[in-house]
Amino acid sequence: MARESAPDRDADSSSDRSLSRSARMRLILERDGTRCVWCRREIDTERVASTTEHLVPRIKGGPSWFENEMAACARCNRERGHRTPADWIDELERRGLEPDRDAVLRALRLLQQAIAERGGQRRARPYVVSQLRRLERGRPQPY
Repeated sequence: MARESAPDRDADSSSDRSLSRSARMRLILERDGTRCVWCRREIDTERVASTTEHLVPRIKGGPSWFENEMAACARCNRERGHRTPADWIDELERRGLEPDRDAVLRALRLLQQAIAERGGQRRARPYVVSQLRRLERGRPQPY
């Protein structure tokens, strides 16, 4: 079962960058589980390479923080490109896949909380809010 919070670490974003790529991936897999958030294939195996996927792409102002990264297979990461999480989920659902919408919502909420605590991220803030709004609107409502 995936954990909902980040491991205990300094809140300073520079501490994220000091971790090796493999250490970051290990923490992300521990937090999110070992399936691609987009296609739900088992990742980090001999046949399916795992990558860190930025929820808010760096080109759109996304920070290189642990909270802005999720585990994805290399194929989904490459195909997503700079599409928003909501657009990519819509595309995958059109293809007949079942992306993990709840995991993306959890990750966006964690990122929103990290931005509120750390400050800054002027470009990423509205992006996160708009993605949360779109993804929450697309969820089936309980009776």
